[in-house]
Amino acid sequence: MIEDIKKDAQSRMKKSLESLDVALKRVRTGRAHPSLLDGVTVAYYGSPTPLSQLANISVEEGRTLVVSPFDRSLVPEVEKAIMTSDLGLNPSTAGTVIRLPLPPLTEETRKDLVKVVRAEVEHARVAIRNIRRDANGDLKDLLKEKEISEDEARHGEEQIQQLTDKSVAEADAMLKTKEEELMTV
Repeated sequence: MIEDIKKDAQSRMKKSLESLDVALKRVRTGRAHPSLLDGVTVAYYGSPTPLSQLANISVEEGRTLVVSPFDRSLVPEVEKAIMTSDLGLNPSTAGTVIRLPLPPLTEETRKDLVKVVRAEVEHARVAIRNIRRDANGDLKDLLKEKEISEDEARHGEEQIQQLTDKSVAEADAMLKTKEEELMTV
């Protein structure tokens, strides 16, 4: 029973870290990367479809993303979807190719992005601590039901705390990496 609770907490913490990783990839650095457009969806036959399924996205000259829709009729829709996204990019269209030049980040913009990154990491830490609370609550319930002893409950809580510490350390490492990435010119 304790192992089940521990495995559940571990998988949920891993999912929180994966979610954090996705959120951090959306924060744009000075370099162009196709994953910047992962959150962009285009209205395709009435349903929102991820841009990566409708177009080829590549990097040109380090600071420019090139989007080539598979269907020519989608060019205006893709352009509109990029403009309405919160990325702050201005697409320029040349026939069937959409170019997205990434402006260099100013010092102020970098600091704002670091604040956003720190907030995302703090959300992940809170989620991890909530998972710990849930797992410890499950252990206490088992103790109340007399299904485990106090020593087993205490040992289980220590294991859950170790998982929590490890997951929070991973989130902090992700924060450090992203901050360095943002602050390098």
